[in-house]
Amino acid sequence: MMIVPAGVKVHLALGYTDMRKGLDGLATIVQETLKKDPFSGHLFAFRGKRAQLVSLYVPLSDTG
Repeated sequence: MMIVPAGVKVHLALGYTDMRKGLDGLATIVQETLKKDPFSGHLFAFRGKRAQLVSLYVPLSDTG
């Protein structure tokens, strides 16, 4: 179970995502496809092609 702090939005990407992209690839999807700031503090969820994998992109800060 994951507790999401108040004020944090959860964005679910529709369709499937190539899970080989890694964090940089997911950040690019957030920025270019979803038109959101990858460092906004919100949670972004992606699913694999067979729906067996779910990947969460949760940036902690933009400073590393």
